[in-house]
Amino acid sequence: MRVLFVLSFLLLMDCEDKQTSKQTDNTVTKDSVVQNVKKVSKAESKSEFPKLTDNNAMEFFLEYEKEHGENKVRIITDYGNIDILLYNKTKFHRANFIYLTQRKYFDGTQFYRVVKNFVIQGGSSDAVDLYIKRRKIGKYLLPPDTKRGYTHKRGAISMPSSEIENAYKLASPFQFFIIHRPGGAAYLDKDYTVFGEVINGMDVVDKINAVETDKGDWPLENVIIRKIEIIK
Repeated sequence: MRVLFVLSFLLLMDCEDKQTSKQTDNTVTKDSVVQNVKKVSKAESKSEFPKLTDNNAMEFFLEYEKEHGENKVRIITDYGNIDILLYNKTKFHRANFIYLTQRKYFDGTQFYRVVKNFVIQGGSSDAVDLYIKRRKIGKYLLPPDTKRGYTHKRGAISMPSSEIENAYKLASPFQFFIIHRPGGAAYLDKDYTVFGEVINGMDVVDKINAVETDKGDWPLENVIIRKIEIIK
């Protein structure tokens, strides 16, 4: 049923947000970036937030992070809660995550990719309203920030790169993955930006990592992110 829905959605929207992967458990799936964005009506464009692009996103987050020092969030799922500490040194990635949380982007998304003893990856779904959310927020990528000394240890939260091939590993701002593997995955350190870590709820990460998946690593039963909220 889900596959039929996704195929119908792609035909209607003429865009792709493919999140499944058949890669080995030693890789991180790249995020899809919408290539054909429909024109936004005047009613849709009215917002207290600017529409972000590659041209204005970094300047926006530079100012946003100065006014928003929040650095802890809670991921609420049916399996329990996962509390994340976001690193201040990776300021653009922290600001981006706080901003998307404020915009309620993650609410109703899923952990759409689960690779046993490796990662759980979230921030997307096959719902039409997520496409609408992205269209309102904007289309942009984030530069890597991999030289802060943070590693892909167990419990690290990191950001996948865009599916657009680029030498600079520009990151998708809308997805994230959490390392489940005991001992971590240090070989990812040079390519992906670690911007936080789990400080409570690794048992929930373990539960999600144990769910049954199809050949594309998509859980057979949806693992829904009910909400991500800022906490103190």
